[in-house]
Amino acid sequence: HQDWLEQRLAKVPTRPQVRPGIKIPVRGVAHRIVHDPSKRGTVTISRDERGPLLIVHGERVHLPRRIADYLKREAKREIEKLVVKHTEALGKRAKAIRFKDTSSRWGSCTSEGNLSFSWRIMMAPAPVINYLVAHEVAHLKEMNHGPKFWKLCEKLCPDTDRCKDWLKRNGGALQAIVFD
Repeated sequence: HQDWLEQRLAKVPTRPQVRPGIKIPVRGVAHRIVHDPSKRGTVTISRDERGPLLIVHGERVHLPRRIADYLKREAKREIEKLVVKHTEALGKRAKAIRFKDTSSRWGSCTSEGNLSFSWRIMMAPAPVINYLVAHEVAHLKEMNHGPKFWKLCEKLCPDTDRCKDWLKRNGGALQAIVFD
């Protein structure tokens, strides 16, 4: 039993801790985290000869929270625009849009028209972000996963199948990143 247990434990994904030097994706592009204490607590995107950077200013102790806050702001800005675009295409309205750090769902839609999204989706490529928003907005018209629902998803996001597969394959790794 010991060998079996060790094999299973070896397959458990690691939970990378957000800290300087590691890379995390922003819109699907890996950015190396750099800590710069010379300015007050902001986050900026830049690049150097080695590639894209996520520069986190301020005290080191606040770095994980600052990156999470940055991703939340980006999620709010980008997802709200996509919700408007997709709801207009369907002639529907969302009652409210919320952002959470969920461990089991990327998004949800209530029968009252409230949309919720995990801000972690901002680590996925832009087409996957678009797919998630299209998926939840489609629920404003079809509150199920039947053929009509998937037809709506395809109308709003022609890459539905590819993006859905990407999220299935890679979503767990995004959920595993530790921001505390």
